[in-house]
Amino acid sequence: MDIKRRFSLLKKTLIAVAAAGTLAALATAPPAAAAQPPSTDVVGGTRAAQGEFPWMVRLSMGCGGALYTSQIVLTAAHCVSRTGANTTITATLGVVDLQSTAAKKVKSTYVYRSPTYPTSTGGDWALIKLASPVSGIPTLPIAGTTAYNNGTFTVAGWGAATEGGAQQRYLLKATVPFVSDATCKAQGGSYADLIDSAEICAGNINSGGVDTCQGDSGGPMFRRDSAGAWIQVGIVSWGEGCARAHAPGVYTEVSTFATAIKNAAAGL
Repeated sequence: MDIKRRFSLLKKTLIAVAAAGTLAALATAPPAAAAQPPSTDVVGGTRAAQGEFPWMVRLSMGCGGALYTSQIVLTAAHCVSRTGANTTITATLGVVDLQSTAAKKVKSTYVYRSPTYPTSTGGDWALIKLASPVSGIPTLPIAGTTAYNNGTFTVAGWGAATEGGAQQRYLLKATVPFVSDATCKAQGGSYADLIDSAEICAGNINSGGVDTCQGDSGGPMFRRDSAGAWIQVGIVSWGEGCARAHAPGVYTEVSTFATAIKNAAAGL
């Protein structure tokens, strides 16, 4: 797949101008919004409880992420433009409600963008170093092997609850089943160009209905490990639309890049 075509499928990305308007709307939403019932739609999900996924991060450019270390956020490469000093990104942590006064907000100081993205070898991941460590918030370990690239995964984010919809004030969660590379490719179209070693698919193939969506880019896809602890296996990357049948979500296969991520983080 050519680079231009792949960029057009980064459905999870929130355009910067749209992000500014959406976040402004969230910031000025009336207090009554807090009394509304939980959304039933990430797409097809439910509202996450405070503290349920404490390492979730909302980034001001309209992407998601996960706290990898106390001072580094793991997100998607397509959410950032380049490697280098960057003090323009604000990370919001510690809350499910983006309007909560309990939110921790920390500015970025540096961005590291995967050097293999965008190429035929994949690598849609990036690290954002925060200006100071965040205390009191657990980190999310990443998978170092393919052992957890199966079963049922959990996804979460503040992105749209419907394709083309508005960003969410509250963190939404959903579960999605693993889809094999062969089945994912068999859906045709853009999926035929899936990078087997770098990408992993998840979703309800025949029915759709559950998926990450615009604004969820960079957020984690995770599951329980053999000890019952959460472990990250994917990063929200691309797909055709949101929650469509025969159009699963495509995620960066974290285990493939675990060593590169670890080494890059050590150097920040």
